[in-house]
Amino acid sequence: MIRAFHTSATGMNAQQIVLDNTANNLANMNTAGFKTSQVDFQDLIYTTLRQPGADSVQGQQIPTGLQLGHGVRVAGNTRHFAVGNLQATGNDLDVAIEGIGFFKITNPAGGFRYTRDGGFRLTSNKELVTSDGFFLEPRITLPQDTVSVSVGTDGTVTVITAGSPTTATQVGRLTLTRFPNPAGLSAEGRNLFAETPASGTATDVTPGQQGTGLVRSGFLEGSNVEVVTELVNMIQAQRAYEFNTKAIKVADEMLSFTNDLVR
Repeated sequence: MIRAFHTSATGMNAQQIVLDNTANNLANMNTAGFKTSQVDFQDLIYTTLRQPGADSVQGQQIPTGLQLGHGVRVAGNTRHFAVGNLQATGNDLDVAIEGIGFFKITNPAGGFRYTRDGGFRLTSNKELVTSDGFFLEPRITLPQDTVSVSVGTDGTVTVITAGSPTTATQVGRLTLTRFPNPAGLSAEGRNLFAETPASGTATDVTPGQQGTGLVRSGFLEGSNVEVVTELVNMIQAQRAYEFNTKAIKVADEMLSFTNDLVR
């Protein structure tokens, strides 16, 4: 009887994590480049009261055993990197990735970070940075007299300057980074991911090559959160939580009946 209390408690804890994960997905439904995550479950260890296939009588084996589980645990949450809807912004410095890949960002604390958020801005020195001021890698600096800028689908950055109003000049190229296992990246906040042993080694390539996507200037990638799916997940988590509390209540009532018999 006591086992049911602890087993149901593991289910309640698991559903709380599901709700936390769903809330985070919904909270970021308007975050550029955000990727939704899904909670994965595993059942816990089993107590074997009768081993499947054990001998019942000489030459005979029982076809099934008797094993009681101890509940569930959250094994992790898997991030899905399906491409979100591209949203037109009209800003030439907004760049969306149409396919696989990440923009590489220099981390002020050291090393590199990676993002799908292509909402780039300019510093006073005309350098391309993220909204937090982190430099794009490789660094791209525009001339001070830049009149207009355009980004090709292959990442080529060209400008028109006041000194050469009829000639487009290439000033750099955006590169994309791909990983063998993007789901293994560590989410760092600020729309940034960090490389981990699970993600594999980063490979920098030209957009459109080695399986990476093309880049689209004047667009931002929206989140890939499906609101209806998240609402369904929320309802399922709520119902599963209720069922586990019901199991605890029933177990408590049965235990109370047993105590009354003793009296």
